[in-house]
Amino acid sequence: MNDPYKILGVSPDASDDEIKKAYRELARKYHPDKYRDSDLSDLAEEKMKEVNAAYEEIKRIRESGTRKNNGGGRYAGNTSSSGNPKYTEIRRYINSGNVGRAEQMLYEIPDIDRGAEWQFLMGCVQIRRGNYVDAQRYFDTACSMDPQNREYRAAQENLRARANGYGGGYQTSSGGCSGCDVCSGLLCADCCCECCGGDLISCC
Repeated sequence: MNDPYKILGVSPDASDDEIKKAYRELARKYHPDKYRDSDLSDLAEEKMKEVNAAYEEIKRIRESGTRKNNGGGRYAGNTSSSGNPKYTEIRRYINSGNVGRAEQMLYEIPDIDRGAEWQFLMGCVQIRRGNYVDAQRYFDTACSMDPQNREYRAAQENLRARANGYGGGYQTSSGGCSGCDVCSGLLCADCCCECCGGDLISCC
């Protein structure tokens, strides 16, 4: 299948409501009943199948993103560790794949209020964007601000272990991963996937 987000005409950062709205508009546009007596009926039917498949694929991706895997690879749980409802909302955005909205909400928080959980969540955002060095820096800061927090420590150690596992750590987003083979690239993708509870490479 082609990129399901492109088929629906939405960004990967779109909210669930935005995706549902786009799907419904396309479903109305290409519904076979509208083309029953038209030469375009077969084309409309194929297009409708493509739209339905794209919508189902996006739902599958997002549902798997909020599910914990057997290795407990998800970094951000759904509930704020500090009890802050705003951070709980940001966590939900991260775990549903709406990273743009999560990042926007984090930047709206005043500098003076950016504590350990802010640092941790920004690290989770960077993981989803593939910025592994930046993510490690945010996780390190979160751990230094709240050294007793197991969630922050687990994220820090998980990312560091994966970096060391294939020799040399991560580079910034502009440089990509430090490894040059296919497996190294997959490890980076797997780390990003596991941030939301998936597991691209089951053996890692």
